[in-house]
Parts: sequence; structure tokens; C-alpha cells
Amino acid sequence: MPLSLQNKKIIISAGASGIGWATTKVCVAKGALIYLCDIDNKAINKVKKHPLYNKRIFVSETDASDETQVIDFFNKIKKKFRNLDALINNVGIEGPTRPIEKLNSSEWENTLHVNVNSHFYFTKQAIPLLKKSKNGSIINISSVAGIMGYPLRSPYAASKWAVVGITKTLAMELGKYKIRVNAICPGTIKGDRMKRVIRDKAKFEKVSAKTIENDFV
Repeated sequence: MPLSLQNKKIIISAGASGIGWATTKVCVAKGALIYLCDIDNKAINKVKKHPLYNKRIFVSETDASDETQVIDFFNKIKKKFRNLDALINNVGIEGPTRPIEKLNSSEWENTLHVNVNSHFYFTKQAIPLLKKSKNGSIINISSVAGIMGYPLRSPYAASKWAVVGITKTLAMELGKYKIRVNAICPGTIKGDRMKRVIRDKAKFEKVSAKTIENDFV
């Protein structure tokens, strides 16, 4: 039977570009109502040009790593509806590409703060709304780095392992409320983030960006 998300209410963090925007478009095509947020104003402006903007796609400029802004985002949503069908935690930054001994503490802490704490902020606010749906779903976007490791990107790998751990724990906690919790672990995906990773790795290894790109392919 074809998948239908007719009038399902879904929140997608970092939903205005990359995986988030691709997911938004698929869900909308299946009939969902999408409430997305993003920190990228340029990407948000592109979303606003979509024919279903303010009809089935609603957007807010929100820094997902700032708990106060996340709370404000949910307060706006609560004025629109009482329950939520799904949360897709998609926020993530690539972090630095260097050996761990060459990292500074702020780089490490910022990567984990954005990639892990954002999931906590969104999930905490979403759970009461998901419980009311009695058939809710949380989907956390992790990475193959979260199950296999990733040389030269230890902060990113650590953050994505944390996402897998959060997912497994919440699946056990929330199952009794009929809330499913799963993680998706994508591999390399073409986009601006991957371009930066390739650039930084090429610089560190003193080879061309094309050489590194071929390794990923």
C-alpha cells in the first residue's frame, strides 16, 4: 500500500537545506504538514518560494543549539496544534577535520553541543506532544561515523555515536507510550558540508581535493 502522511504533523530541524529539505519535500508530497526550522536565512528564503509555503510548509528561523530559541519555536507550534506525529532531528555540523591532538577544546565542545544538545532540546519539547498522538515517531539523523568511526573527525564521530546511544535509550523509554525511536545513519552525501570536509582533509594530507573526492566515491 502506498505510504500516506496525509495531514500528519511533522517537525524537521535544520529542514531548509540538504537532507532536511529533501525530507521535507518527500513528506509534503505524501500529504504531511511540515514545521521546519533552520538557522540559515538564505535557505529559509528559498523555502518561502515553495508553492506550499504557509499552506503545508511552515518555517521559523531558529538556532537549534540555543535552548531558549527551541522553546520559543515549540511555543509557536503549540498555538497551532495540540499533538505531534513525528520529530526528525536533523541538526548537525561537520566539525573540524584534523587529528585529535591538533584540535582545540572549543572546536570539540561546539561540535558536540550542536550535534548532541540540539537533539536533547528538540526531543524534550516534542515528547509531550508526541504522547498525545498515541502513535508518534522520532527519527534521529546520525551517520555511518556513529557506528564505524571516522579518522580525522573525532568530534563529529563522537557526536554521532552519542545520537545512536540517545536513540537506543529513548526507544526503551518511550515504547510504552507507543512512540517509535529510530536513527538513520547516512554515508557520504554530496553537498556543501561534504565539500568542506574534502577541502580540509585535502589540506591536511597535502593532496588535491579531487584525490580526496575520489576516495569517497
